Amino acid sequence: MRTDSRPSVCLLTEDDVAVVIEEACQVLESGPGVLVENDVGRTLLLDGGARARADRLLIPERMVRDALGTAPPRISIHDRDGGLAFEMGGDQVVFDPGSAAINVLDGETGQRRPALSRDMLDVVRLVEGLPNFAAQSTAVTPSDVPEEIADRYRLFLALKHGRKPVVTGTFHRDGFRSMHRMLVAVRGSEDALEERPLAIFDCCPSPPLRWSDLTCQALIDGARARVPVELVAMPLAGATAPVTLRESVVQHCAESLSGVVLTQLARRGAPVVYGGAPAAFDMRHGTTPMGSMETMMIHVAYAQVGRHLGLPTHGYLAVSDAKVPDYQAGMETAFGAVLAALGGIDLVSGPGMLDYLLTLSLEKLVLDHEACGMALRLVRGIERRPGDAVDLISAVVSSHGQFLSHAHTRENWRKELTVASSLIDRDTYGDWQAMGARSARQRAAAEVRRRLASAQDPLLDPDIGRELDAIMSSEAARAGLSALPSV
Repeated sequence: MRTDSRPSVCLLTEDDVAVVIEEACQVLESGPGVLVENDVGRTLLLDGGARARADRLLIPERMVRDALGTAPPRISIHDRDGGLAFEMGGDQVVFDPGSAAINVLDGETGQRRPALSRDMLDVVRLVEGLPNFAAQSTAVTPSDVPEEIADRYRLFLALKHGRKPVVTGTFHRDGFRSMHRMLVAVRGSEDALEERPLAIFDCCPSPPLRWSDLTCQALIDGARARVPVELVAMPLAGATAPVTLRESVVQHCAESLSGVVLTQLARRGAPVVYGGAPAAFDMRHGTTPMGSMETMMIHVAYAQVGRHLGLPTHGYLAVSDAKVPDYQAGMETAFGAVLAALGGIDLVSGPGMLDYLLTLSLEKLVLDHEACGMALRLVRGIERRPGDAVDLISAVVSSHGQFLSHAHTRENWRKELTVASSLIDRDTYGDWQAMGARSARQRAAAEVRRRLASAQDPLLDPDIGRELDAIMSSEAARAGLSALPSV
């Protein structure tokens, strides 16, 4: 008999999901198909049974079903030391920061500025000490290194200074090669890296239904190396996808299924994640709001589709379009974190992000950590613990006792009640005033300073460190950089 109930949310019926998948397959087989700008990818699809029509490729449903039959339903992700960090495809929900912001909100000036290498390092060191984040991400794109090596330099900093696994991605066709070398250097061999994956690579099809040369190559490279790849389809409802949410989910499904087929043609059994970063277009401002309710609904719906297909899922939630960590930022982030957790999305990226994913705030990152913790507590649900409620209440009331001092309370309160961190105001008004009457943002800024002042990098084998240095120095030299930025 079940003694607990895990809360969940679904926006589609099982019949709805089946029809979405059927229509997505029709889009691929008899509709517009996909545009593949990568020669290797086109050859794989054509040799596998796809049909060319003008410059597009039509993928038969049988190819989709075959690919789904070989894609792993679960993926285990491991930390730098080889320990299991989390498993995707089960019932675990985990969070990591958002990725690839080009700006940071400076904690000292309160102004937005271009991201620097030291900002990436700050993110790594903060995330190491925040347990509600199961993974790192290459959260910012440093502007103080040449653009052609920024992708691998972000991963270099994350591996050198952090223990948690990394969600990352490439910006250039040659990026995967050196990034894969770094991961192999940490693990010791390609076989060990396949057995205990340390990173997940985002690969983003371009809506509608297009694989660029870069993203297709990254997808193929990752699949052949058996490094988990994450399909980040980005239909923009009303602009690059149908404005109606259900039809936008159909397009997301078609784009993602084409990516599943490509991975399995590149290497059968390659680990692939059914993810995305869709948005609902704002008709007034021409923006891509990641914090809108419609955006979150598309995420929850496509995650249902992904689970039905038997694939691990990913979503880009717990983000905000606000420009500073204010009420809007908290509202949008909390809604996203809760809906992602209730929707059962395996890996949720986004904490720390503002301004349509363009800007990262360290203050928001630590505040979002609290929101993610609350979402994770919610999906634990309400447990039925041993003992009889009637007997317990009767015994305490009849003895004129208090629950506060009762043994049952002492035994269970830490299991049931979250102890809020100092970032959350639970003081009386007088105590709050006595402590300086600080806002959440002010408390977060102080917490960032405190954590960074005491942060210590987890120990790394010196030989591995030297090998990572050699790989990155070689990449820097190829880009004409005599020395990497001092961090």
